[in-house]
Amino acid sequence: MKLNRIDLNLLVALDALLTDCSVTLAAKRMSIGQPAMSAALARLRRLFDDPLLVRQGSGLVPTPLAESLVVPVRECLASVESIVSVRGTFRPDSDVRRFTVLASDYVLLVLLRSLFAELARQAPGLLIQVMPIPADHLDRLRDGRADLLIIPREIIRDAGNRFPHAALFTDRHVCAVAVDNPDVGDTISLDQFSAMPYLAYQAGTPYSLAESQLDVREVRRSTKVATETFALAPFLLTGTRLITLLYERLGRQVAEQARIRLLEPPIELPSITEAMYWDPRNTEDAGHLWLREHILAHAGNL
Repeated sequence: MKLNRIDLNLLVALDALLTDCSVTLAAKRMSIGQPAMSAALARLRRLFDDPLLVRQGSGLVPTPLAESLVVPVRECLASVESIVSVRGTFRPDSDVRRFTVLASDYVLLVLLRSLFAELARQAPGLLIQVMPIPADHLDRLRDGRADLLIIPREIIRDAGNRFPHAALFTDRHVCAVAVDNPDVGDTISLDQFSAMPYLAYQAGTPYSLAESQLDVREVRRSTKVATETFALAPFLLTGTRLITLLYERLGRQVAEQARIRLLEPPIELPSITEAMYWDPRNTEDAGHLWLREHILAHAGNL
């Protein structure tokens, strides 16, 4: 197969088709008509001498060859994108760039929200897309679907050996209750904590460091409510007798608005360090470096 015979746009179409397993959705993803996407699929089938997507029931499923192409096609496109996006300089006042940042709602509120006004003034052409942290967060960094990952380094200790990173800030867990909760005073004992109705964060998932630490210490909880967002938890306490664990920076930021009060936890829990990770290919990219430096400087002022 001669490289000069391959239209790179076919690989973009292939990536969309393998992602959506639908000609219609892939066409929509690429902002082209369905007939054009159908034609691209036909060319891809001739190129690989394989049907790639076959009808099963009411949908399409990838063939074994197509499944084996998913990762290499994404890596290839990420490499091409990194080549064409490399710039010797970055002019924040005029350049247009888009960055995808994977971060929790906690990081969005505590760190990034106040940074956006600064970025809007200094780099009006910068688009920051903040997305929740998915299970395949490291894969997204590696294949270029994400530019930055901001996550507690305690969650992905081994990633420090594979991805460049920088520590941003530390935080710790505190207890939180409604400001008028009658069941607890200024302090709380471990027995009280275990007996009170508990608001959990994503109970049973690896992303809740608080829950995992409580499990390790065999601390009993009377879980009555579970939420999937850090930011929502403090606002669910109002008017209830619930207790929960919050990151202190978030708790102090929303305490007055959410009408909550913070207490020292009855046991010592390890602190966390939020860190940002990126793919080594972006280390010297001028725009990427500019954004990282601003995030790091802003974190230092928290």
